[in-house]
Amino acid sequence: MSSSGAEPSRGAGGGWTRRRFAGALAGAAAIATVPAPAAPRPDPAVAAPLPKAPPAGPAPSGGPSATPSAAPGPGPRPLFVGTYTSGDSGGKGIGRATYEAATGTVTGGGVVTGVANPSFLAVHPDGRTLYAVEEQPAGAVTAVRLPGTEVLGSRSTGGSGPCHLSVHPGGRWLLSANYASGSVAVHPLDGSGAPGERTDLVTHTSPAPGPGQQGPHAHQFITSPDGGHLLAVDLGTDTVYTYRLDETRGTLTEVSRARTRPGAGPRHLTFHPGGRYAYLANEVDNTVTVCGYDPATGRLTVGEPQSTGTGSGTSYPAQFLVTANGSYAYLANRGHNSLTRYAIEADGARLRLLDTVPVDGDFPRHIAFSPDGRLLFAANQRSGTVSVFQVDTGNGELLRVGEPFASPVAVCALPL
Repeated sequence: MSSSGAEPSRGAGGGWTRRRFAGALAGAAAIATVPAPAAPRPDPAVAAPLPKAPPAGPAPSGGPSATPSAAPGPGPRPLFVGTYTSGDSGGKGIGRATYEAATGTVTGGGVVTGVANPSFLAVHPDGRTLYAVEEQPAGAVTAVRLPGTEVLGSRSTGGSGPCHLSVHPGGRWLLSANYASGSVAVHPLDGSGAPGERTDLVTHTSPAPGPGQQGPHAHQFITSPDGGHLLAVDLGTDTVYTYRLDETRGTLTEVSRARTRPGAGPRHLTFHPGGRYAYLANEVDNTVTVCGYDPATGRLTVGEPQSTGTGSGTSYPAQFLVTANGSYAYLANRGHNSLTRYAIEADGARLRLLDTVPVDGDFPRHIAFSPDGRLLFAANQRSGTVSVFQVDTGNGELLRVGEPFASPVAVCALPL
């Protein structure tokens, strides 16, 4: 979120301050197409995208029925909820719950305590360790042993207000983004899953901040589908930075930059499973863009802005999800309190806006699929709820199921 106030959040007195929960920090649209970059190089460590099912009746080019992965086994599945622990209305730690894969019914299961402001969560590829940022002026990342609640340890991110983290596909490196200080960090992971001392920290010192911004604001740090590059999305500089990771030393080397239009405020990037395109949510100017990606060089090419389908009112797009077979994309819209559904066409090169669906909550900050892709969870920050939707595997339509699950200041939902 921008320091100019584009993403308000709840203060201790009940009003809405510029971005974070009080005490967390100090301070139908036109279709856009981007040129096709070079095809990705095969990588045996990266799972191939699921095959496309034949369309039932007329279907958009490149966007027939979605195909989920195999359904999980019977019984309840784990669900973790990130929150802010600052303030009287905040949570007490990482929320624990379970959900029924068939119905989406969520049942509370307690809290993992001892973690401050765990606003974003991720899981290790082996499923044995949960990671959380501690979004505070002295930022940290914390590991929790699964399926229990033992906190394995915390490490400083070297920056302020970390708001995103991810695990490198090889499982040896933890990547985090410091929003307030505009930097990205790398930590090694030992055999237990616990993070070690930071091996690198890069601050985005250029280009100059965009309109209304006071400095860089790293909002996301992820690995490309080919595994060859890391991409850092910076809202403050209107830039996506591409790095190479030295997997022996855990150090970063910048290889390219992609600029959005000034004042777009890019927040979250999600790749198409084909690996040649990605979709960027621009928080400040309420747009989305299709981006081309070249696996050989790591270069991202940002396309023209498109509508989020939220009209002329104030809204702040937060995050994209893409179905496993690359047929549909969903966007969380804070302010408008909706989910936008897009058909993905031309093998990932185009987004076609289909509709928006009310989220039945206030300020959907984060969305996530269940492992089989049949459920979508939306964490609603202001209402303190998690909404659950069934995903129609034929046409991508969303159907809300049950009543929203109450969880204090729900800002991240992680179903396993």
